[in-house]
Amino acid sequence: MGDSLEGVNNSTGPDLAPRVLIAAFQGWSDAGDATSEALQHLIGLQQAELLHVIGGESFVDLQLQRPRMQRDEQGQRVIDWPDTRLYGTVHRPSPTHGLAAAESAADATPAHDSDAITRIDGSPVHDLFFMPGYEPGRDWENFADEVVELAEVWGVDLVVLLGSMYSDAPHSRPIITSVTSEDPILRDRYGAERSDYEGPVGIVTAIDIALEAATIDSLSLWVQVPHYVHSAPSPKATLAILDKLEELLDIVIPRGELFAQATDWESNINRIAENDDDMTRYIRSLEEARDDALAAETTGDALAAEFEKFLEQDSRGQFGAIDAETLSGSDGEPEADDPADTDGPSDAAPPAGPAGPSDADGPASTR
Repeated sequence: MGDSLEGVNNSTGPDLAPRVLIAAFQGWSDAGDATSEALQHLIGLQQAELLHVIGGESFVDLQLQRPRMQRDEQGQRVIDWPDTRLYGTVHRPSPTHGLAAAESAADATPAHDSDAITRIDGSPVHDLFFMPGYEPGRDWENFADEVVELAEVWGVDLVVLLGSMYSDAPHSRPIITSVTSEDPILRDRYGAERSDYEGPVGIVTAIDIALEAATIDSLSLWVQVPHYVHSAPSPKATLAILDKLEELLDIVIPRGELFAQATDWESNINRIAENDDDMTRYIRSLEEARDDALAAETTGDALAAEFEKFLEQDSRGQFGAIDAETLSGSDGEPEADDPADTDGPSDAAPPAGPAGPSDADGPASTR
């Protein structure tokens, strides 16, 4: 492991709030970019500093997750590698005392900002850590061990692993979330369920099992993303993640522009569907199924069975999915890829495949 700022942000809160690490990984478990966008939003609000880097070269297939070239502040070319990074709020010892020390601490505390994360009573949040990364292409067990070691070094009490999956969820209805845990005490505390899912998994499940072996508390938070817009980011799903994190952690998370983005996202899908009769009928059938399920107070197990049935039937071939450019309202033609240009920058992650068992870590409500 590389250098860490170990031990420089010991908890100073009078209530000794638990240290929470929130992690998300681009790839299989990041449908609609919902989890990675949620994590970047949180990092920006908290003005979190980089604490540690897990180098991607040993874990990530660089032909699938290509490094990106960019210019630094001096105009020099630098490569941004697909690494996994740990961020947090750093509290450094100060030589000042008394009122001067208090004023210095207040100035250095981002949670006093009106756009920062706070507790319900408005007090600042100091003990949140964030880990955005990329799903490894190899050596998952060692990667999971690196994550566990970082959690131990920083005294993390709870890890929340984020995931998003493509599902037959209507875009016009509230996004469904599920929280699971293997620990009965955590299930009771957080209103989580025990997953009985068996099938293909992603890196978040490998990390979850490694955390369990190390006796570090963990929760898995999953959301559904409409599969028929799988090529576009889903701000409504990102909002659902933030809503659930607020509930789980008793914090307040400013939403910024996400409300407006989610409204535009939904309006654009409605506009596109108005010109596609097959899509309109399909969405209406999803809405009716969701409404009937809610009216009957369908249990979580029944919803899980519904998702698994969807994955088994692989019923996405009824019409083309909406891509990001169409959803954004752009009339321009997409730029063709040049297969021969292997040395240039890659400005986007590989396009998401069609929804189904290969696009999610299994059903969200069974995680």
